[in-house]
Amino acid sequence: MPKIILSKKGKILEFSIALFLILIGVSLRFLPHPPNFSPVIAISLFGGVYFSKRIAFILPILIMLISDIFIGYYEIGLMASVYGSFVLCVFLGSWLKEHKKWQTILGSSILSALIFFILTNFAVWAFTPWYAKTFSGIIQCYLMALPFFKNTLLGNFFYVAVLFGTYEIAEIWIRKKFRIIESLPAFVNAKI
Repeated sequence: MPKIILSKKGKILEFSIALFLILIGVSLRFLPHPPNFSPVIAISLFGGVYFSKRIAFILPILIMLISDIFIGYYEIGLMASVYGSFVLCVFLGSWLKEHKKWQTILGSSILSALIFFILTNFAVWAFTPWYAKTFSGIIQCYLMALPFFKNTLLGNFFYVAVLFGTYEIAEIWIRKKFRIIESLPAFVNAKI
Protein backbone atom coordinates (compact mmCIF):
# COMPACT_ATOMS: atom_id res chain seq x y z
CA MET A 1 0.00 0.00 0.00
CA PRO A 2 1.44 3.42 -0.88
CA LYS A 3 2.45 5.69 1.96
CA ILE A 4 -0.20 8.32 2.66
CA ILE A 5 1.14 11.83 3.14
CA LEU A 6 -1.23 14.07 5.05
CA SER A 7 -1.77 17.70 4.16
CA LYS A 8 -1.45 20.32 6.91
CA LYS A 9 -5.25 20.16 7.43
CA GLY A 10 -5.06 16.36 7.53
CA LYS A 11 -2.33 16.48 10.19
CA ILE A 12 -4.36 18.95 12.26
CA LEU A 13 -7.43 16.71 11.98
CA GLU A 14 -5.41 13.62 12.92
CA PHE A 15 -3.92 15.44 15.91
CA SER A 16 -7.35 16.71 16.98
CA ILE A 17 -8.91 13.25 16.84
CA ALA A 18 -5.92 11.78 18.71
CA LEU A 19 -6.20 14.48 21.38
CA PHE A 20 -9.92 13.76 21.71
CA LEU A 21 -9.19 10.02 22.13
CA ILE A 22 -6.56 10.80 24.78
CA LEU A 23 -9.12 12.87 26.70
CA ILE A 24 -11.72 10.10 26.37
CA GLY A 25 -9.24 7.39 27.36
CA VAL A 26 -7.99 9.29 30.40
CA SER A 27 -11.51 10.32 31.46
CA LEU A 28 -12.91 6.80 31.23
CA ARG A 29 -10.14 5.47 33.48
CA PHE A 30 -11.45 7.78 36.23
CA LEU A 31 -15.12 6.89 35.91
CA PRO A 32 -16.42 3.86 37.80
CA HIS A 33 -16.19 0.78 35.58
CA PRO A 34 -15.67 -2.97 35.91
CA PRO A 35 -11.97 -3.86 36.24
CA ASN A 36 -10.25 -4.01 32.82
CA PHE A 37 -13.33 -2.72 30.97
CA SER A 38 -11.28 0.01 29.35
CA PRO A 39 -10.97 1.70 25.94
CA VAL A 40 -7.15 1.72 25.86
CA ILE A 41 -6.70 -1.53 23.90
CA ALA A 42 -9.41 -0.48 21.43
CA ILE A 43 -7.75 2.92 21.03
CA SER A 44 -4.43 1.14 20.41
CA LEU A 45 -5.96 -0.98 17.64
CA PHE A 46 -7.82 2.00 16.19
CA GLY A 47 -4.67 4.12 16.23
CA GLY A 48 -2.72 1.42 14.41
CA VAL A 49 -5.34 1.35 11.66
CA TYR A 50 -6.16 5.02 11.18
CA PHE A 51 -3.26 7.14 12.47
CA SER A 52 0.35 7.69 11.48
CA LYS A 53 2.73 5.33 13.25
CA ARG A 54 4.09 8.06 15.50
CA ILE A 55 0.65 9.16 16.73
CA ALA A 56 -0.55 5.54 17.01
CA PHE A 57 2.29 4.53 19.34
CA ILE A 58 2.18 7.69 21.44
CA LEU A 59 -1.61 7.55 21.94
CA PRO A 60 -2.00 4.64 24.43
CA ILE A 61 1.22 5.49 26.26
CA LEU A 62 0.06 9.07 26.87
CA ILE A 63 -3.37 7.88 28.02
CA MET A 64 -1.73 5.61 30.57
CA LEU A 65 0.98 8.05 31.70
CA ILE A 66 -1.47 10.91 32.21
CA SER A 67 -4.03 8.81 34.06
CA ASP A 68 -1.38 6.96 36.11
CA ILE A 69 -0.16 10.32 37.43
CA PHE A 70 -3.50 10.58 39.24
CA ILE A 71 -4.38 6.92 39.78
CA GLY A 72 -0.89 6.00 40.93
CA TYR A 73 2.13 4.22 39.59
CA TYR A 74 2.86 0.62 40.44
CA GLU A 75 5.65 -1.94 40.16
CA ILE A 76 7.84 -1.01 37.17
CA GLY A 77 7.93 -4.52 35.66
CA LEU A 78 4.17 -4.71 35.80
CA MET A 79 3.82 -1.22 34.30
CA ALA A 80 6.20 -2.16 31.49
CA SER A 81 4.09 -5.22 30.65
CA VAL A 82 0.87 -3.16 30.63
CA TYR A 83 2.34 -0.40 28.46
CA GLY A 84 4.15 -2.96 26.28
CA SER A 85 0.94 -4.88 25.65
CA PHE A 86 -0.64 -1.67 24.32
CA VAL A 87 2.34 -1.14 22.00
CA LEU A 88 1.90 -4.69 20.68
CA CYS A 89 -1.78 -3.90 20.09
CA VAL A 90 -0.73 -0.91 17.97
CA PHE A 91 1.43 -3.30 15.88
CA LEU A 92 -1.62 -5.54 15.54
CA GLY A 93 -3.63 -2.49 14.44
CA SER A 94 -0.94 -1.69 11.86
CA TRP A 95 -1.39 -5.18 10.43
CA LEU A 96 -5.16 -4.74 10.58
CA LYS A 97 -4.86 -1.61 8.42
CA GLU A 98 -4.05 -3.87 5.44
CA HIS A 99 -6.61 -6.57 6.34
CA LYS A 100 -9.61 -4.58 7.59
CA LYS A 101 -12.81 -6.64 7.47
CA TRP A 102 -15.30 -7.20 10.25
CA GLN A 103 -13.89 -10.71 10.84
CA THR A 104 -10.31 -9.49 11.22
CA ILE A 105 -11.42 -6.60 13.44
CA LEU A 106 -13.27 -9.08 15.68
CA GLY A 107 -10.28 -11.45 15.66
CA SER A 108 -7.92 -8.58 16.51
CA SER A 109 -10.17 -7.60 19.42
CA ILE A 110 -9.86 -11.13 20.79
CA LEU A 111 -6.13 -11.43 20.07
CA SER A 112 -5.36 -8.07 21.68
CA ALA A 113 -7.24 -9.15 24.82
CA LEU A 114 -5.17 -12.35 24.86
CA ILE A 115 -1.93 -10.39 24.44
CA PHE A 116 -2.87 -8.16 27.36
CA PHE A 117 -4.00 -11.13 29.49
CA ILE A 118 -0.90 -13.26 28.86
CA LEU A 119 1.68 -10.47 29.26
CA THR A 120 0.22 -8.65 32.23
CA ASN A 121 -0.63 -11.73 34.23
CA PHE A 122 2.80 -13.22 33.62
CA ALA A 123 4.17 -9.93 35.00
CA VAL A 124 1.82 -10.14 38.02
CA TRP A 125 3.19 -13.62 38.70
CA ALA A 126 6.83 -12.62 38.09
CA PHE A 127 6.98 -9.21 39.81
CA THR A 128 4.61 -9.44 42.76
CA PRO A 129 4.72 -11.65 45.86
CA TRP A 130 1.10 -12.72 45.39
CA TYR A 131 1.78 -16.11 43.78
CA ALA A 132 4.36 -18.81 44.34
CA LYS A 133 7.13 -18.77 41.74
CA THR A 134 6.22 -22.29 40.63
CA PHE A 135 4.27 -23.82 37.77
CA SER A 136 1.20 -24.14 40.01
CA GLY A 137 1.68 -20.52 41.05
CA ILE A 138 1.55 -19.23 37.49
CA ILE A 139 -1.46 -21.44 36.71
CA GLN A 140 -3.21 -20.05 39.80
CA CYS A 141 -2.36 -16.51 38.67
CA TYR A 142 -3.93 -17.05 35.23
CA LEU A 143 -6.98 -18.77 36.71
CA MET A 144 -7.55 -15.93 39.17
CA ALA A 145 -7.31 -13.46 36.29
CA LEU A 146 -10.06 -15.05 34.16
CA PRO A 147 -12.80 -12.65 35.39
CA PHE A 148 -10.56 -9.75 34.39
CA PHE A 149 -10.01 -11.35 30.98
CA LYS A 150 -13.78 -11.53 30.48
CA ASN A 151 -14.03 -7.81 31.21
CA THR A 152 -11.14 -7.06 28.85
CA LEU A 153 -12.90 -8.96 26.08
CA LEU A 154 -16.22 -7.23 26.73
CA GLY A 155 -14.50 -3.84 26.88
CA ASN A 156 -12.72 -4.54 23.60
CA PHE A 157 -15.92 -5.65 21.88
CA PHE A 158 -17.75 -2.54 23.08
CA TYR A 159 -15.06 0.08 22.45
CA VAL A 160 -13.83 -1.43 19.17
CA ALA A 161 -17.41 -1.47 17.89
CA VAL A 162 -17.91 2.15 18.97
CA LEU A 163 -14.60 3.45 17.57
CA PHE A 164 -14.46 1.52 14.30
CA GLY A 165 -18.22 1.72 13.76
CA THR A 166 -18.38 5.46 14.36
CA TYR A 167 -15.41 6.06 12.08
CA GLU A 168 -16.81 3.94 9.25
CA ILE A 169 -20.29 5.49 9.53
CA ALA A 170 -18.77 8.98 9.52
CA GLU A 171 -16.67 8.09 6.48
CA ILE A 172 -19.76 6.82 4.59
CA TRP A 173 -21.71 9.94 5.56
CA ILE A 174 -18.87 12.22 4.41
CA ARG A 175 -18.55 10.38 1.09
CA LYS A 176 -22.31 10.73 0.49
CA LYS A 177 -22.49 14.30 1.72
CA PHE A 178 -19.60 15.45 -0.44
CA ARG A 179 -20.16 12.89 -3.20
CA ILE A 180 -16.68 11.44 -3.01
CA ILE A 181 -16.50 8.55 -5.45
CA GLU A 182 -13.85 5.87 -5.12
CA SER A 183 -13.67 4.55 -8.65
CA LEU A 184 -10.92 4.38 -11.19
CA PRO A 185 -11.07 6.65 -14.22
CA ALA A 186 -12.50 4.97 -17.33
CA PHE A 187 -9.18 5.02 -19.16
CA VAL A 188 -7.56 2.82 -16.50
CA ASN A 189 -9.96 -0.01 -17.28
CA ALA A 190 -9.71 0.39 -21.06
CA LYS A 191 -7.96 -2.41 -22.94
CA ILE A 192 -4.81 -1.41 -24.72
